[in-house]
Amino acid sequence: MSELSDLIPVEAIRLDVAAPDWRGAVRAAGDLLVSTGVSTDAYTEEMARNVDENGPYIVIAPGFAFAHARPSPAVHRTGMSWVRLATPVNFGHETNDPVQLVVALAAVDSGAHTQAMGALARLLADSDTAAALDRAPTPEALRAILVRTEGGDTRRDTHPSDESAGAAPTKTAGSSRGRELHKILTVCGNGVGTSLFLKSTLDKVLDRWKWGRYISTEATDTISAKGKASEAVAIMTSREIARTLGDVGVPVRVIEDFTSTQEVDAALRDLYDV
Repeated sequence: MSELSDLIPVEAIRLDVAAPDWRGAVRAAGDLLVSTGVSTDAYTEEMARNVDENGPYIVIAPGFAFAHARPSPAVHRTGMSWVRLATPVNFGHETNDPVQLVVALAAVDSGAHTQAMGALARLLADSDTAAALDRAPTPEALRAILVRTEGGDTRRDTHPSDESAGAAPTKTAGSSRGRELHKILTVCGNGVGTSLFLKSTLDKVLDRWKWGRYISTEATDTISAKGKASEAVAIMTSREIARTLGDVGVPVRVIEDFTSTQEVDAALRDLYDV
């Protein structure tokens, strides 16, 4: 699987970019994908249309938007871009606006960039690393931080008791699965971007709880999630996607900050009454 440093060359990083609004911010990130040969202008339009159709669910943490769309012929190869804005812009998100960092992803499939999503989630979740990225004076300096910290567990955002949550899960609200292997779905509009980001954070919490052997996780899109809900004990997603899903017969937990193990930990404790 591709690493984060493989997907974000220095040419795909721009700092202190002026953007009039969220469309301009997405366009700036998309232009970098185009200039580095990752995708075409058509894909940039698809990223903007994704927000028009699904709402600002791509704003997955305070100040951070993860722009993406479905794999399409407009994507030549999997790659990413990084745009730090000179002045934050609003995407219309209820809690995470305004946005100063836009990272864009163009993917040829749903699997090759999973490792990179996990690395990005760890980097942005660590306050010291995030601050260093915010202060980086040049694209070269920023990429050096990405390379230096990639692969390490930098997160300090932990729950004081999340090392273990006790016995194996037996039953969650709306489920009669007993001690069978449980599945939790993480859902976004396209299944290749924010859902993978949230899955990475959820997997991290489950590993710390030592529940990874009992609960499987799967990142998917809104259409597939409605069909797969019967296989799951719960869904985790954004507020906008939760509204789109409606009643799917299993608990749906809204996560505002996809980088926060504390928030995901709290959602799991609520689901399993831990």
